[in-house]
Amino acid sequence: MKKTLLAFAVMGALAGTASAQSNVTIYGVLDIALNYADNGAAANSRTYSLDNGTQLPSRIGFKGSEDLGGGLSASFQLENGFNSDSGASTQTGRLFGRQAWVGLNGGFGSVKLGRQWAPLFLALAEIDPFEVGLAGDASLMFGAGTYPLRTDNTINYSLPSMNGFSGQASYIMGESPGSFSDNRQYGLGLGYVNGPINVQFGYHNANTTAAPVVADTKHAFIGAVYNFGPAKAHLGYGDSKLESNTPGATVKNRNWLLGLSAPVGSAGTAMLSYIRNNVRDVADANSTLIAIGYTHALSKRTSVYTSLSHTSNDSGAALNGAAANGNDPTLFNVGLRHKF
Repeated sequence: MKKTLLAFAVMGALAGTASAQSNVTIYGVLDIALNYADNGAAANSRTYSLDNGTQLPSRIGFKGSEDLGGGLSASFQLENGFNSDSGASTQTGRLFGRQAWVGLNGGFGSVKLGRQWAPLFLALAEIDPFEVGLAGDASLMFGAGTYPLRTDNTINYSLPSMNGFSGQASYIMGESPGSFSDNRQYGLGLGYVNGPINVQFGYHNANTTAAPVVADTKHAFIGAVYNFGPAKAHLGYGDSKLESNTPGATVKNRNWLLGLSAPVGSAGTAMLSYIRNNVRDVADANSTLIAIGYTHALSKRTSVYTSLSHTSNDSGAALNGAAANGNDPTLFNVGLRHKF
């Protein structure tokens, strides 16, 4: 802990010094909520807790850029995640487990090297009415909760935005001795935003076993949001394949998302979501989530929120914190979020 505090003190001092030479920002989020969770078990199923990051994970970060001249600039981002209810580090105790990358930007787009977001997850976050947070978090359902959030050892290239189109590709080094392909991953993201429409596509492929016997995990997602004015309609579809070298053990599943979000007055937003997880070729392994939520801005930086969800699991499924297969969990929370 002393080393962690010392590292933050040094970074803060460097940020103050570097600001005269380049653009450096210290930022963060504090998010904490009262949570109620019922895992659906017959006995001792209910848990009441004060939890971190129910809408947005708590964090502190440093980001900046430097003009190199000739239309070229350098940029970086270091982001630490922590539990606001206890002060403990998240991401298995990493100092900068949320993001840690450096990059170059220019007319060609941008190249970033290090730990960063997976394009697939960013595509899902754009479409989910709950923005992959609260009790309606779509990442808990899509791919049966196996979508990657971030990846280490990543080389990411992003195209410059052109007439509403955007694109990025990531290659994740496997770092396996004697093999370039073992444990490698790659991802792709494409987007189109124009007026009321937002369309996003994401793909991720992970080689999880040693060549030449390969078992890949493959995820594809496509979705759209359309702003009708009084409300936004959200629609998403995902297809996942978790391969196995064991005959009959490969898992294939499909996901559908239908959602609505609507402004409430000048400071509120209401959200509604229906998500279906369908496991193919396996009997009684499907799940359905229904969620409703509301967030209210007290200022530009501070919000209060609440959300409620219920998941119905078939007899062979146990998503969203179910105690066992066939249990149907319920989640409810009320929280406070502050950005700085």
